[in-house]
Amino acid sequence: MRHIKILCLVLLNATLLIPLTTVEAKSPKSVYRHVVLFAFNEDVSKEQIKEVEDAFGKLPKQIDTIIDYEFGTNVSPENLNDGLTHCFFVTFKNKAGLEVYLPHPAHKKFVELVQGKLAKVVVVDYVSK
Repeated sequence: MRHIKILCLVLLNATLLIPLTTVEAKSPKSVYRHVVLFAFNEDVSKEQIKEVEDAFGKLPKQIDTIIDYEFGTNVSPENLNDGLTHCFFVTFKNKAGLEVYLPHPAHKKFVELVQGKLAKVVVVDYVSK
């Protein structure tokens, strides 16, 4: 009976540790994130907004230092977005990736596209922990 209790404790501990090691193995190393928030001018059409969304979405194929990209629109029920409606989330391996991205011709062309269409822009960069 004593051996069964010991075996049960060993198995319980083993099953508790398996999920932890799986999560640790999947956790990415630190990356450099570039978060861009837009509030469009009131006179900007839905078609123009779609053009901006599509153009930003093409940047990862044009700039090879971008390792991940996603975007979405505000759906928060808190109404704390201060008019910001669009969030673009760009990931680089490190700051050097961003330093290639910012002066890149494709990014500069995108910046030209959005000029005059935005009421507000917020950019936050951080290193993930």
